Amino acid sequence: MPEVSIVLVEPLYEGNVGFTARVMKNFGFTRLVLVNPCALADDAVMRAAHARDVLDGARRMTIEEVYQEFDFVVATTGEVSKSVCTPMRMPYYTPAEVRQIVADIDGTVAVLFGRENWGLANTELVRANLICTIPTSEAYPILNLSHAVGILCYELANLPRGTYLLAGPVEMESLYRHIETFLDRIDHPDFKRENTMVLLRRVLGRTKLTVREVSTLHGLMRRTEWHLENKE
Repeated sequence: MPEVSIVLVEPLYEGNVGFTARVMKNFGFTRLVLVNPCALADDAVMRAAHARDVLDGARRMTIEEVYQEFDFVVATTGEVSKSVCTPMRMPYYTPAEVRQIVADIDGTVAVLFGRENWGLANTELVRANLICTIPTSEAYPILNLSHAVGILCYELANLPRGTYLLAGPVEMESLYRHIETFLDRIDHPDFKRENTMVLLRRVLGRTKLTVREVSTLHGLMRRTEWHLENKE
C-alpha cells in the first residue's frame, strides 16, 4: 500500500497547520512534512485538537529533500495551464483520478500543498510526477489549505495494497539526465528543450515506471546512440 505523506510548503498560518494535522488524522493519515513553515505555537496545538501526535511528529524537510526521498510526488494547484503549449501545470487530474493512479504503488507518495496566498511556484512543480487540481466553483474557487488537504485525504483513504515497486528518485533522475544528453546527441533545438523536458517528466512521471522499465529505456537510448556513432 502506498505510504502517503502530506507536505505543506511554507504554510503561512499556524492554525492551518493544526487543522491540517486534525483532518489528516480524521482519515487515518499521520505522516506530515513541513517545508519552511511559519512558527508553530499554541494556535497550531489548539487547532490540531486530538491530532497533537501528528503535529508533534511532523518532519521538517526542504523541497529538494522531498523530491530526493519520495518515489512519487503529486503537486496540487488551483491554477492550471490553458494550453498544452504551456505544460508546467498540465495535464492535471482530480483527486479521484489521483486515487486511481497511486492505488497500486508500493512505495512512498508525497502530496504537496502550497502557500495560502499563491500556492506552489513553477520551480517547485516542475519535478512533480502528477499535477492535481480540485474542481471548484468559478464563483469562489479558492479553498482553505486544510479543506484542500481534507479532500485529498478523503479520496486517498483506505487505499488497497500496492502490487509493485516503483523506480525511485535516483533512478528517475538518472533517466532524465540520460534523456537530456540524448536530446543533445540528436540536436534537439535549444529553444524547445525546457518544455520538452517538462512534458517528458509529466508523461514518464505519471506512468509509474518500475526499475526494469527505466533500465529498458536507458537501453533503447544507448542502442540509438551506438547507431549514431556507427552510421556506416
